[in-house]
Amino acid sequence: MTPQIPPAWVLRHPHRPFIALHLPLAAQVPVYIGMGMEGSPGDPVLATPVVLVALALQLRHSLAASRGARPAGWPWTLTALILLANVPLWWLGSQWEAVAVFSLASIVMLLRGPVRTVAACAQILHVPVMEVTKVWHAHTIPQALLSGVYPLLGLMVFGGALVAGARLVLLLDELEATRAELAAAAVGEERIRVSRDLHDLLGQSLSAISLKGDLALRLLAKDAGAARAEIESLTGVARDALRDVRAITRDELAVSLRTEIDGAAALLGAAGVDTRLDVAALPPLSGPAHDALAWAIREGATNLLRHSEARTCAITVARDRGTVRLEIVNDGVRGVAGPGTGLAGVAERARAASGSSAAAVHDGRFRLSVEVPEEGT
Repeated sequence: MTPQIPPAWVLRHPHRPFIALHLPLAAQVPVYIGMGMEGSPGDPVLATPVVLVALALQLRHSLAASRGARPAGWPWTLTALILLANVPLWWLGSQWEAVAVFSLASIVMLLRGPVRTVAACAQILHVPVMEVTKVWHAHTIPQALLSGVYPLLGLMVFGGALVAGARLVLLLDELEATRAELAAAAVGEERIRVSRDLHDLLGQSLSAISLKGDLALRLLAKDAGAARAEIESLTGVARDALRDVRAITRDELAVSLRTEIDGAAALLGAAGVDTRLDVAALPPLSGPAHDALAWAIREGATNLLRHSEARTCAITVARDRGTVRLEIVNDGVRGVAGPGTGLAGVAERARAASGSSAAAVHDGRFRLSVEVPEEGT
């Protein structure tokens, strides 16, 4: 059977049904006294204030236990509750057992170690011993012993329900806090994803728009037709960027390794960079590995345009013993993007695909390398 999920208000306010659990126990005392459960009916008015005091003390203990704490001055309030629960028992008998339930629950909630065990056993045995003592001479031994079984079981069941209820409220509060933390973490991760994707996406798109705009300005006086073609191409890049931004916000952006390679080659060619491609045999890749290489191509081209005056660039994709290695090497380095830029996003995507990445400058050449497993894990 499918487990029933508690109503939302119970999960948000678990202390409310927990408080309600105490009320029937307190209410039964004046009812039993008025009905005369042990002899002639009595006056419940005298017992009611005492029961209300016991209920207030128990609620103080229970609500503190539901927070995993003990209230201030608890030794005194526990002592008072124990006296209220046990002294009237010898006059009111089983009619007063509900208050003894409060005493047992508070003992278990507040005390620790061997003291709790001894005190709980004493409270549990007090009521049945009292009941057996009352009927010992009027009944047979089995009957007398049987008269103590009901209060014994009642104390353990109802006292255990209060203790378990406090523990359940504590667990539900912890669960709600954990859910809030997970929700906050998910929001943070989504913000990081959107920020990373926007950086990687718009970095190249804006570089292409800037490049094509400058080229159109230079061609405007010489070749109006070519300038018009560059402006039309610039408009297309802007439209594509807008479409991709909308896809990022819905987490629906799909990238293609082959498309990114071709786009990077065209963009670098338009920038006057002599680009050499060695990617003839692209192997089949898992989703994360494919995306990691595709985004690395995009970031590598963007990084080249922003941080170098490159004249040559080599993009290589090779297979080696179950891994696929991408390398982008260019000259004319002016600087290298530091932590917190697109290179951090490349490294993050590589790790998500169980791979690795590295970026280094040597002899005026910048090398970006990414390795991912050929088969999905």
